[in-house]
Amino acid sequence: MLFKTATRRVMYRSVCDGIRRGAPMVRQDQRVNDTARPFEGHNDVVRKEWIDFNGHFNAGYYLVCFDDAIESWMDFIGVGRSHRDQHSVTTFSAQNHVTYLREVREGANLTVTTQLLGFDRKRIHAMQVMWNADERFVSATCEVMSLHVSEETRRVSEMHDEVYERLLEVWDSHGKLKAPQQVGQVMSIPGWPTSLG
Repeated sequence: MLFKTATRRVMYRSVCDGIRRGAPMVRQDQRVNDTARPFEGHNDVVRKEWIDFNGHFNAGYYLVCFDDAIESWMDFIGVGRSHRDQHSVTTFSAQNHVTYLREVREGANLTVTTQLLGFDRKRIHAMQVMWNADERFVSATCEVMSLHVSEETRRVSEMHDEVYERLLEVWDSHGKLKAPQQVGQVMSIPGWPTSLG
């Protein structure tokens, strides 16, 4: 079931801004099982401090939640914290495109799923979908391009074979899934010189 959490265990991670946030861990047995649907590895609740003057989830905090969800996704595809520490590699976000579809308010339970859209030895293209788990509607999507980076050179580098093979395994299922309609969307107003249509 989409909204049944994979695990309730929580780990705390430190991020560059010094804030410590909770991010659900992926059980070891989950890593090798269900790839037949988008990965469900992050659950959260809309917090009071995430609410803006409109009385709903502030746009900037959607990206905070999506970023927290990336941790369990990276564990799932084999480039999680232990792999990064062992091989002195990491991932950087190169691009994000958030689409806001329906507002959510304080206290709403959220579930974020992630679907692999494509990859090569240096890049991982994925789509995250944020669900309101209480009312079962999609609140937002985040299309993300992640880069595999050497911590020593701080440059894009090729991923290790085991990560690439894991991505092939996930792609075997995710490649058969329908991509959300938000994939590859371009922002423009028809008729303006900046429009691409």
